[in-house]
Amino acid sequence: MPEQGLSGVLLSQEEIAEIVTRLGREITECYRDSDKELIVIGLLRGSFIFMADLVREIKCPMVTDFMTISSYGDSTISSGDVKVVMDLDESISDRDVLMVEDIIDTGNTFSKVVRMLENRSPASLRICTLLNKPSRRKVAVNIDFCGLDIPDEFVCGYGLDYAQKYRNVPYVGIYGGPTD
Repeated sequence: MPEQGLSGVLLSQEEIAEIVTRLGREITECYRDSDKELIVIGLLRGSFIFMADLVREIKCPMVTDFMTISSYGDSTISSGDVKVVMDLDESISDRDVLMVEDIIDTGNTFSKVVRMLENRSPASLRICTLLNKPSRRKVAVNIDFCGLDIPDEFVCGYGLDYAQKYRNVPYVGIYGGPTD
């Protein structure tokens, strides 16, 4: 039975675990022989649970860092305005960078963050997302590691939120709207 406010389950805990394990293997293989230091960057807040599980599945040396970007506020639709709330602590110059995102939707926000990081001269910049909504894409985004393409539904759980709620739900559910 889904949490109150969620109309259904899109991905169970078991399905998420299988996806994270697969992505960890793919990423490990990609970076296994690199001579550059890998820095895994999570975009907060949505990616923190996914990233925590993912880095445990990546079997090569790395460091982690985080950025907080805001474009949604308390809405289910991105405003398109990108606000850097918290920037990286680590320099990414001449390092292999893996950006980790919970979901890529229109691509507007994410493409702006990618451009910002490309201007910091990383040796490489790859993208990993748990969820991808290609039907809503407005700006092309080159996703190197994709967990799952999903339909055009607003989803919550496993770090994804609506108005900061549902992040602690252990599965990905479909948001059903306000309950009060």
